[in-house]
Amino acid sequence: MPAPYEIRAGGDVKNKKQSMADLKLRRLNELNSRLKEDLERPRIKVSEASMSLIQYCQNTKDFMVPSLWGQVDKREDPYAPQQPQGCCSVM
Repeated sequence: MPAPYEIRAGGDVKNKKQSMADLKLRRLNELNSRLKEDLERPRIKVSEASMSLIQYCQNTKDFMVPSLWGQVDKREDPYAPQQPQGCCSVM
């Protein structure tokens, strides 16, 4: 009658530990490369970014804020409901 449990060779455990170490090393290398890419990303100061955002908001007309820009002509407003052009529509 065969034994219910098999005795494993010691090499199997060693291979498993090696593969786990390889996996851990690969993950660390991937993390390291992502962090290097993050470091190389161009950055600007918060004050410059906020000034750029303020200038954009002051110079770009926003149709959703009529209290600031005044009422918008329906032809210019991209958010106004579109009037049907003619009596039929083809789908």
